[in-house]
Amino acid sequence: MRRIILVILAVCMVLPLAACCNCDKTPPVCTCSCCVGGDTTATPSESQTSPVTQAPDGTTAGADTGTQSPHDTTKDPETTPPAPETEPTPQGDDLLIDFNVKLPTSTFSGLPVLDNQKFIVKDPTNKRGLSTSPFAFSFGAAKDGKPHSITVDNQARFDSFKTNTLAWDNKTTEKVLYLTFDCGYKYKDLDTRILNTLKEKNVKAAFFCTIAYARTATSEISRMINEGHIVGNHTANHPSDCSKLTREALALDILELHNYVRANYGYSMEYFRFPGGNYSQDNLDLIDTLGYKTAFWSIAHADWDPEDQPGVEVSFKTLTNRLHPGAVILLHSTSPDNVEILGRFIDYCRAEGYEFRSLDQYEHWN
Repeated sequence: MRRIILVILAVCMVLPLAACCNCDKTPPVCTCSCCVGGDTTATPSESQTSPVTQAPDGTTAGADTGTQSPHDTTKDPETTPPAPETEPTPQGDDLLIDFNVKLPTSTFSGLPVLDNQKFIVKDPTNKRGLSTSPFAFSFGAAKDGKPHSITVDNQARFDSFKTNTLAWDNKTTEKVLYLTFDCGYKYKDLDTRILNTLKEKNVKAAFFCTIAYARTATSEISRMINEGHIVGNHTANHPSDCSKLTREALALDILELHNYVRANYGYSMEYFRFPGGNYSQDNLDLIDTLGYKTAFWSIAHADWDPEDQPGVEVSFKTLTNRLHPGAVILLHSTSPDNVEILGRFIDYCRAEGYEFRSLDQYEHWN
């Protein structure tokens, strides 16, 4: 009987150690806090091994934000809730950055307020040595139904980099067009007139905006969102040459606008356009890792200065002469010429057998 009692006591002493922290190691191999006598009450944010979980809208699960999540719904108590999304955790030298904007009680668009998000900047010091040499993107003047060689060469470069980048849809022979606008600032009522024409013609476009535009053109951006257009990220502050920025600096510029639009319009942007077109391989890689798709262009014209326009007929002829299948068309929302010719231009393209598609309809995003 004495021997049986000793065996039972030994088993009771070994089992807690073997089961420590759900690991299969025992001291001194196991370094879990409960094995070495450390504090066992650390929160997930204090633990280096615990993933940060997020609710579907990007808020940290369980956090008290003072406002109801826009995705909150009343569920039957017997229904098993979906597992929360897990926020990616920085690996190695990856950098977690944030740019928090004040959350309003309501949005301009009428959609629910979306919480601030954080970005993970992978390889922030570019240890892989991706090229930071600038490429000054230029579309060239397309003619004879074909894009200029500059466009062809740039798209080939994007494809060789294996980045999520589009200047020209070189994977189709269909007569498709992608209509996009750059919106650096609001000029008179041109944006409203553009949206009126697009609604009349049933065309969906993409509008790449800066933060200055997002702060002032509130009714216009709200219409873009509610009428099914894409609102894209053109950086918050429109740097003249993104290739000169560090990965962290460019990510912060993008994140500032990203969170401003989430908070004030309830909309999360997915498309990016470089200001001026200057880029590097390192830039393109960063944009990809942030979860964005990059759109350049293959047709444009000198339309950006509202006080120095080519003229309505010159603008119309320039654009129609440069049409080619798979073209991404860049127009500026500050151009009175563009407003005057837009409806006629759309009608002309369709008469020539072209179809307008949204960037969302491009089938070869990675």
